Amino acid sequence: MTMTKAELLELVANGESSNVEFKRDNVRPASLAKEMSAMLNFEGGLILLGVENNGRISGMSKDRHTAEELVMNISRQNIQPPVIPGFWSVRIDDNLSVGVIKLNPDSPSKPYKAKKSNSWITYIRAGSTSREATREEEGRLYQSARLVNYETKLVPDMGLDDLDMDRIENYFRVILERPISRDTEMQEWQKILLNSDLLAKIGDKTCATVAGLLLFGKNPNRRLPQAGVMAVAFPGSEKDYNTIDEERICGPLVSLFSKNRSITDSGVIDRSVDFVKRNMASIAWLEGGRRHLKKAFPVDAVREAIVNAVTHRDYGREGTDVELSMYEDRLEIISPGPLPNGVTVEKMKEGIVRVTRNGLIKEVLRSYRYVDHYGMGVRNRIFQSMLTHNGTVPDLIEEEDRFRVCLWAPSLQP
Repeated sequence: MTMTKAELLELVANGESSNVEFKRDNVRPASLAKEMSAMLNFEGGLILLGVENNGRISGMSKDRHTAEELVMNISRQNIQPPVIPGFWSVRIDDNLSVGVIKLNPDSPSKPYKAKKSNSWITYIRAGSTSREATREEEGRLYQSARLVNYETKLVPDMGLDDLDMDRIENYFRVILERPISRDTEMQEWQKILLNSDLLAKIGDKTCATVAGLLLFGKNPNRRLPQAGVMAVAFPGSEKDYNTIDEERICGPLVSLFSKNRSITDSGVIDRSVDFVKRNMASIAWLEGGRRHLKKAFPVDAVREAIVNAVTHRDYGREGTDVELSMYEDRLEIISPGPLPNGVTVEKMKEGIVRVTRNGLIKEVLRSYRYVDHYGMGVRNRIFQSMLTHNGTVPDLIEEEDRFRVCLWAPSLQP
């Protein structure tokens, strides 16, 4: 890849941003490594060597070969794991050139660390600056690279006693149809749950995992405040202090089922669906002299959107519930965190998504038939059912740190 003089001058005129950084060419190795690693941990970007912070082009004092060699040495010796960035120079005039370092987006080995004295530090971009990552932010980088799975992390001081054994037994006996005796001792249950990653050991101590608490916890919000759904129904088309109905829906994700698969005690997913059903407007029309009536949204689409939100959200973002907001013209469901690596809105619409952030939670919910077995839920249960039911096309909107699904009421889609 190369860059024209005009393209470079346009970049400089637009100033520094989250993916453009200005540096003198005599920058210290530790400083350049910091900026490079921060961009690698974000969405990649360009570092312009020979441009002052105020945008004045001072140019490189080194020739292209020497500058490139310096950049490559820093990339190998001052960044962990080592990288090979792109590098080229752009001539401004006979005596002035700017070096361009290109860091690729979606670099696979996050988090990248920069050497600082005798330590290796994780940096991230925050607007046009780079700063040290917090523990939570670094954990999300590991998770995005699939080196750490948040759902299988241990939750201190929460063990077998904090799980709802009625739901646990219901899952294995009724949902999975396993021949487990009702006289099974708690010690045996502990082994079963350890093998299922719903419990985990640290030394001699057995703790519940994040997934175990979310799915089957008696009170998961006690240690996982981000475990709920904040549901609000507004009278108009915007958020307002006046509400029709509101509920913070907490507890285990799954419901308790009878042998014929009817719900005997609702979990977060089904209680969230019930909230929508009781606040959903109806559509009335005349056909053949008879008045017909149906709800504004198909229940299948509502349930799929809610299931996707609680299944695929980033539970590493503490203190942030899934948001369920009902307006006169739409239903919005917002899940914290961006889409997992490799997932795009286009792939979701086509039903070709196989990547998941929380694989264990997804597999358990699939056993309950909350999750489509073939990854076609968004295409079939949301898009097709909405078109068939009320003729509208849902919006899937990826934002910087959240994902929003918007289901429109008929005749009100913009």
